[in-house]
Amino acid sequence: MQIYLPIAEIPVDVLFVLGASLAVGFISGMFGIGGGFLMTPILIFIGVPTAVAVASEAPQIAASAFTGALAYWRRRAIDLKLGLVLLAGGVAGSGLGVWFFNAMRNAGQLDAVIAVAYVVLLGAIGGLMLVESIRSILRRGEPPKPKRPAGGRGLADRLPLKLRFRRSMIYVSAIPLVGLGAFVGFVGAVLGIGGGFLLVPALVYVFRVPTAVVVGTSLFQILVTMLASTMMHAVTNGSVDILLATLLMIGGAVGSQFGVRVGQKLPGEQLRLLLALLLLAVGARFLHQLAAAPDERFSVSITERGR
Repeated sequence: MQIYLPIAEIPVDVLFVLGASLAVGFISGMFGIGGGFLMTPILIFIGVPTAVAVASEAPQIAASAFTGALAYWRRRAIDLKLGLVLLAGGVAGSGLGVWFFNAMRNAGQLDAVIAVAYVVLLGAIGGLMLVESIRSILRRGEPPKPKRPAGGRGLADRLPLKLRFRRSMIYVSAIPLVGLGAFVGFVGAVLGIGGGFLLVPALVYVFRVPTAVVVGTSLFQILVTMLASTMMHAVTNGSVDILLATLLMIGGAVGSQFGVRVGQKLPGEQLRLLLALLLLAVGARFLHQLAAAPDERFSVSITERGR
């Protein structure tokens, strides 16, 4: 069943898009991540223009983050103060990311920049997670090492502008938190990802935020930054395809419900190992795309000055 996407200007198979978004939603629910790093590449691989794929995935991530953040809000598991500090940098980072996105698009380098960014980002994160998960599996059965308490001393504690976050039980400078939010917002706007797989480990391992509030706070930050990215993409370059975004939101919302149930039954080490392999697989696919010879070595196109 084919349907024509007005902004992407291509026909796509509705069942394939729904099935892909259902599968990505399932994986998102199982691993507790946004899933944009999977859905955006899938859209690019089936022929959706890169700019449309990135911009149209943002509202789907926002919708998924809203349902998750609402559930955590009801459990009082969101540090609103920490989330607002992260947003101070997140919204600014999203604006800078959209500007960079448009600049690369006008220069004709957007596809290459996104492919290289996916290879570097997913390769680095996936490699680190793979090593950590294998070590955890090999050490299973050994007595656990004492954990560093939440809010322990670190570089963030030595900087000025310290704030106390009572729900997260930390007392750190706002400067690195704003910087972290800006980085996640920038990456999310450029690559069409929520950035949860970057934000959550940083809050847990760097700032020692308790896991009880880190996921909900991350979802709150992702929700607002993805809404801001959607609006800026729609206003500045008109690349948000509402029809495509609707299909993605339907499939993602249904799939995530089943993924959560499966994820709760798997050990944490196995989940991290599977996620690491998934990240490396997507990065390898982009690396192959960069290294493979193009079908057409030369092409001619007409561009308008100033665009």
